Amino acid sequence: MPNLHELENAMPVAPLKIVALPSAERMGRRINDYIIEFRKSIHNDKVKNDPAFHGYIESNYMCDVSVPRFGSGEAKAVFGESIRGKDLFLLVDVCNHSITYELNGYTNHMSPDDHYQDLKRVIAAAEGKAKRINVIMPFLYEGRQHKRSGRESLDCAYALTELYNMGISNFITFDAHDPRVQNATPLSGFDNFTPPYQFIKALLNAENDLIVDKDHLLVISPDEGALDRAIYFASVLGVDTGMFYKRRDYSTIVNGKNPIVAHEFLGDNIDGKDIIIIDDMISSGGSMLDTAKQLKSMNARRVFICCTFGLFTDGLKAFDEAYERGYFDKVITTDLTYLPPEIYSRPYFVEADMSKFIASIIDFMNHDASLSNVMATTDKIHGVLEAYNRRSNMDVDF
Repeated sequence: MPNLHELENAMPVAPLKIVALPSAERMGRRINDYIIEFRKSIHNDKVKNDPAFHGYIESNYMCDVSVPRFGSGEAKAVFGESIRGKDLFLLVDVCNHSITYELNGYTNHMSPDDHYQDLKRVIAAAEGKAKRINVIMPFLYEGRQHKRSGRESLDCAYALTELYNMGISNFITFDAHDPRVQNATPLSGFDNFTPPYQFIKALLNAENDLIVDKDHLLVISPDEGALDRAIYFASVLGVDTGMFYKRRDYSTIVNGKNPIVAHEFLGDNIDGKDIIIIDDMISSGGSMLDTAKQLKSMNARRVFICCTFGLFTDGLKAFDEAYERGYFDKVITTDLTYLPPEIYSRPYFVEADMSKFIASIIDFMNHDASLSNVMATTDKIHGVLEAYNRRSNMDVDF
């Protein structure tokens, strides 16, 4: 972990505790392991002798918390240990649909609304006791409902306002659909991180013959909304970018949205080039697969899909069929949200691990240290590219 000296010379805000809700237990355990490793490498006598560093080096930072439910479906949050004076980092995955509960004899799968309600219960149970409460919500709850078009609710803005009114100090999310939603709480801490470094590292680990230059690689945005991501990614890699324009039928609404009539490509010639498609999420995947199909029809060499959140709301059947037909070569998604277990057996799937990155964020925030080193990914990407071009090992650290 670089810039370790910044942490060695900084006081923690308070003893650290990671509160992983049931939806994010797997990620919480990974983060916990990294923080244990980070803090064992600290060389500072104060850590051992100064009472201000009490609880700094521990064998476990996970907090004992549960959210039991009554037979009626109602729930409560319960801490199984003291959290008085602790710096809490609450971790929740609102997209984890694998968790179930019983309601009047029926088995219900938890929705984002259920997870959000459980998050508020945990905050309510901790309020007045913890030194500070920070929320890490990788997939921003209701982030797709970030603006008003006609007579409709502003769910994301209201949720952020509600959380800050409950007393949280910082809110951390990843690749927000539109980070401008933070304007709903302009005086509160809101950090939005993106995973381009983890994408390129995972891709280079999966492919050993990529040539990263303008003649062999192109970064594509599947729509105008993801263009900023594509431009940044292409600029750091030193390649060109292009985009697809979604032509929609605004006269009809299907499943709450206007159906896409066609994808129009705007960009340079892609004949024989490797293509990276980058976006914030795969929902059903129909739009992404249609984009990949068109790129292949334009004689793209290989197509790699990079998405922060792999929701796969319609399952993996369409992706399996598209892969068999050669429409794409790899799908790279992060582990920030729940992934169906069967996806790990697919030959086209590559996971970009984000747990070490989140552990770094938590460690720096617990010291109230600058996050500029965590957020500056350009140098890290250049470093991993240089290592790849030298064909050295890929274990390039943060």
